[in-house]
Amino acid sequence: MEDVLDVYQRPYDPKRPVICLDETCKQLVGETRQPLAVAPGCPARFHHEYVRNGVANLFMMLEPLTGRCHVKVSQYRTMRDWALTVKELVDVHYPDAEMITLVMDNLSTHKKAALYETFAPQEAKRIADKLDIHYTPKYGSWLNIAEIGLSILFRQCLDRRIESIQLLEQHVMAWCQQRLDNPPVINWQFTTPDARIKLNKLYPSLLASPDPSMMCELDLYEKTGKTYRSRS
Repeated sequence: MEDVLDVYQRPYDPKRPVICLDETCKQLVGETRQPLAVAPGCPARFHHEYVRNGVANLFMMLEPLTGRCHVKVSQYRTMRDWALTVKELVDVHYPDAEMITLVMDNLSTHKKAALYETFAPQEAKRIADKLDIHYTPKYGSWLNIAEIGLSILFRQCLDRRIESIQLLEQHVMAWCQQRLDNPPVINWQFTTPDARIKLNKLYPSLLASPDPSMMCELDLYEKTGKTYRSRS
């Protein structure tokens, strides 16, 4: 946890950008009946029945210090899809970066080995050498700032029925283009000193273990307000 928090405290360096990457899925839903459009005094109406058209996957690549954001839509969420996303991040979005610091969840597909399963060894190594990966701890995916970006994406753009992956890509591209005009900066305030206070129970205790007999007397004192002598 502290490793990721320290990464977020680094000053901005365009040659070594910090990118948060996360993924989620979106259910593709079609209509069985034509929806009724919005009218004066009457909201838009949709029939409760729908048709499931499968599920699409979305990769969110978010740079917290600049608000720069890219979303890649894929049909699957395999190691190959992750490798293609990372290659796009390195070669298309940040071609001038010397090293990309990548913060991700520790999923089975989020491995450098996926690059070697997808590309030739020379190409896989070229991409892998430009990645400085920092994984969020188990049950600590909330430390990945890309989750904030995904939440905004769903609330502003994808909180509706979308019937095809092509239409999903159109909505996502329009949302990303709108963000380019006014990219919001993530104001992350949670630091390592804060973690040591608020999440103190997650840290090991450095105090020596007390004598069991003393613990027994302390328990009795807390319950009755009286002290008892040990029989030994």
